[in-house]
Amino acid sequence: MATGQSNRSGAAKQHRAAPVVKRPRRFAIAVHGGAGIILRAMMTAESERSYRAGIRSALAAGQRFLAEGGSSLDAVVAAVSEFEDNPLFNAGRGAAFTADGTNELDAAVMDGASLRAGAVTLVTTVRHPVQLARLVMDKTRHVLLAAHGAEALARRHGLEIVDPQYFFTERRFQALQRMQRVAANRERDVAVTEADRHGTVGAVALDLEGNLAAATSTGGRNNKLSGRIGDSPIVGAGTYANNATVAVSGTGEGEYFMRTLAAYSVSALIEHKGWSVKRAAEHVVRKQIVALGGGGGLIALDRKGNIAMPFSAQGMYRGYAVGDADPVIKIYQDE
Repeated sequence: MATGQSNRSGAAKQHRAAPVVKRPRRFAIAVHGGAGIILRAMMTAESERSYRAGIRSALAAGQRFLAEGGSSLDAVVAAVSEFEDNPLFNAGRGAAFTADGTNELDAAVMDGASLRAGAVTLVTTVRHPVQLARLVMDKTRHVLLAAHGAEALARRHGLEIVDPQYFFTERRFQALQRMQRVAANRERDVAVTEADRHGTVGAVALDLEGNLAAATSTGGRNNKLSGRIGDSPIVGAGTYANNATVAVSGTGEGEYFMRTLAAYSVSALIEHKGWSVKRAAEHVVRKQIVALGGGGGLIALDRKGNIAMPFSAQGMYRGYAVGDADPVIKIYQDE
């Protein structure tokens, strides 16, 4: 009897499950700098290098935080802040103009772990609107602040304040002039590109703790009516993050993203239909936004680190990095 018990004990030891080794998580980040008619034939070698360098810098800014164990929220704010300092992109320093020749900036952030969010709109004197959106989330009971109230919060907490002239760039101003001449039928032969009309920047990230975050910033549509607010600062339209599903940042014609609740729709399709992030993101862009007559693109990152970057235009400034791997940077449709 004792021998049998000993044999059973030995067998149990032999078949005992090996200890579970928890695999280290991999972080991931994706960014975009706007979508539209972006063709190789329209791009000089120098300008292409500049755009790729700008995307790379934004990725690197976020990647540094993630590699050091920082939060996804810190990473997306860092990446978007980098874009806001680059006049090539329609956010911060490179913001588009209103029809009155002024700059009105919007931004939003969302934390997928807590579903907290912060956003600002109609900002005219804050160098980094995305950092102000983070302040709204962290320091107030609110989600969205506008204009003077948002700027007062920025001053109170020591964010960098600039003269509105800081946002003036000759390139964007000339685009405004072209659009206004065409609108007035004074010059029908003037070429107006998608880059003249609009653009947005954004980032989504997954950190080593498994938390998702999203951030978006824009100068809006060129020649827009003063006071116009697009999708970027609207949670669920241009920006959304939820640890259970996905983080999303959109770019394109904001009115259509608002009408479809585009960013949240990606999350809903994953949650309620069990779709992959790729299928959900492509459906929202191609079957919802395009079906209404709109256009644009988005970046989406799910909780497993899967990335989707669909767009309906000829190109989208975009890139991603997973872990410490070299970043992947793309511009054109065929990349």
